[in-house]
Amino acid sequence: MNNEPILQIKDLKISFQSGKRFLPAVDGISFELREGEILGIVGESGSGKSVTSLAAMGLIPSPPGKIETGEIIFDGRDLRNASEKDWLTIRGNQISMIFQEPMTSLNPLFTIGNQLIEAIRIHTHFSKTEAKARSIELLKLVGIPRVEGILKEYPHQLSGGMRQRVMIAMAMACNPRVLIADEPTTALDVTIQAQILALMKNLNQKTNTSIILITHDLGVVAEICERVIVMYAGLVVEQGDVRTILKKPQHPYTKGLLKAVPDLKGKKERLLSIPGTVPTPGTVVQGCRFAARCAEVFEKCKSEIPDLYQSEKDGHEVRCFLHTLKEEGDEHVGVPS
Repeated sequence: MNNEPILQIKDLKISFQSGKRFLPAVDGISFELREGEILGIVGESGSGKSVTSLAAMGLIPSPPGKIETGEIIFDGRDLRNASEKDWLTIRGNQISMIFQEPMTSLNPLFTIGNQLIEAIRIHTHFSKTEAKARSIELLKLVGIPRVEGILKEYPHQLSGGMRQRVMIAMAMACNPRVLIADEPTTALDVTIQAQILALMKNLNQKTNTSIILITHDLGVVAEICERVIVMYAGLVVEQGDVRTILKKPQHPYTKGLLKAVPDLKGKKERLLSIPGTVPTPGTVVQGCRFAARCAEVFEKCKSEIPDLYQSEKDGHEVRCFLHTLKEEGDEHVGVPS
């Protein structure tokens, strides 16, 4: 894997208009996606995960949405300056996306074949015959059986897992360099979920496509991701290597998410949950945005916003004042259990 970043998000701030006010949905996040990497973005609903991905695709609706500041650098170019004509050549060809619900993303009035062929011909110079051959090749690539029959069927005739495979095939039609998958396994049973994740991992290995996997499920992240970003209320609160974060989480929010994961070995007597909900954008005007739900909160948390602290040892980052409590020589923050 090449360590050079293919996509960089720098200090991105996105707001949405509500009445006469603009409320922050994403508030100054920064991260990199390296070539050939699978990066996970985790957080509850309302944390800003999907809004970030839509910005990377040039799909923030304006109005009511507005990118206030920041850069979206793809292959050395800031996409904030790209025209709609430029986006037509980037979106689908270079950066592609699998949306959360395939039933609402596929047109119910057209066959799978019609939709795949149209997607291919929009972005290439293929003839209809060549586009059909490419469609067959893609459906085989994503493990769909009886391909010729599937091309003639409508979305409602397929299972949820099959529709999701079609969406992955459509997203991979032009061999994009970056694939954004927004909750690709939501509403699928665990068997199909495992198949979809294995398929994405396989595509990553075969084509060296960089993948951003957006999810609320840390189990999914542990399965296929190399690095993970934890978001809360529009901010990155922790990011680093998956193994490090899963074994030694540093932010109280990350610790809470991990404690809420069911233990199939039966070691946990009861499933823990984080009290409260993600605050509505604009309602927390001072202090740490997680303070109202945090079991480790102290006075400073209620009045100041913590910076993103970086470990000198391994680049692990965490947005928490508890790093001031770390022991001498310990490069991690040492959040109390």
